[in-house]
Amino acid sequence: MVPLKLAALRAYAVTRTLVQPIDLAAAVRTLGFVQIDPIRAPARAQDLILRHRVVDYRAGDLVERFPDLPLVEDFVHVYGVLPEASLDLLHPRQRHHTWRVEREHPALARKILDHIERNGPTHPRELTRALGSARVVNGWGGSSAATTRMLEALHYRGKLRVLRRDNGVKVYGVAPARESGLPLPLRAEQLLQMLVRLYAPLSMASLRQLAAMVTQDSIPEATRMRAMAQLFRSDWVAKGVVDGVDYLWPADERTRVEAPDTVRLLAPFDPIVWDRRRFSHLWDWEYRFEAYTPPVKRRYGYYALPLLWRDRVIGWANVTLKSGRLDVATGFAGKEPRGSTFERGLEREIDALSRSLGN
Repeated sequence: MVPLKLAALRAYAVTRTLVQPIDLAAAVRTLGFVQIDPIRAPARAQDLILRHRVVDYRAGDLVERFPDLPLVEDFVHVYGVLPEASLDLLHPRQRHHTWRVEREHPALARKILDHIERNGPTHPRELTRALGSARVVNGWGGSSAATTRMLEALHYRGKLRVLRRDNGVKVYGVAPARESGLPLPLRAEQLLQMLVRLYAPLSMASLRQLAAMVTQDSIPEATRMRAMAQLFRSDWVAKGVVDGVDYLWPADERTRVEAPDTVRLLAPFDPIVWDRRRFSHLWDWEYRFEAYTPPVKRRYGYYALPLLWRDRVIGWANVTLKSGRLDVATGFAGKEPRGSTFERGLEREIDALSRSLGN
């Protein structure tokens, strides 16, 4: 066990992914995964994440440059973009959980695959015209075109891939045949290592939860549990206990670091804040993403951005674009910082966000 105090854990958690800005493909490779979300307030989550880590990043750069980069869209624990090489850890996926559209429209998958094989890159609207507009219940309680849901199911199963986006809508093509050459135990081991690198320092409880989510359709539970036990015993990870919580991180990473004296507005799904269990431990308050919370029940706001100063997330900000200018309303978990250092830092961060939006 490595002796580590809470302040050191905070600094390490903040600095390990806020690297010196690099090019887009390298940034995604360094992060390992970037969550994608369709809400734009004032930019989409992927743009808010990447602007801190990519040189001269502008909102929309990921979508525009995606077709020419060695990146893929896929589902890990949530949906996002990741290096193409990581697909061997996620696929093949088995059919342990059947989607509703697969049960209700069992012949539709073959029709869609035949259509795309004949016609090439396909927009969901084209399939609706060609194959009909039947509706199915989607994962959010609403309804979607059966063809759209089956496209998503076939993508999840590794039969299709996203080639590009047209005005935000996925355009699909047939995925290259892929058979993972990794034996299941090795695949499980490397997948766990990937998760640790994504969100270190990661508590054992959070890793167990993440691993169960990611492997539910790809790796048998017994294999996953053996890989977990081997990981805990291995020299690949370093381990430490802070306030009674067991944490893991890659042993080759430095934990004795100092957080920069800067202010950052983070995406709700930024790797620094994604693990809400760790968030509560590090900063002693509970942040919630409330875009889907009824307005009368919101505490922080529709799309509150965690407000990071130095090594502490001290509050949140709701940012809207009004008449070409950013309107920023801040809230604080404790006392609002006083003095010009924080104020100037916040002004610089708002200017940086505005530039990334093209203002």
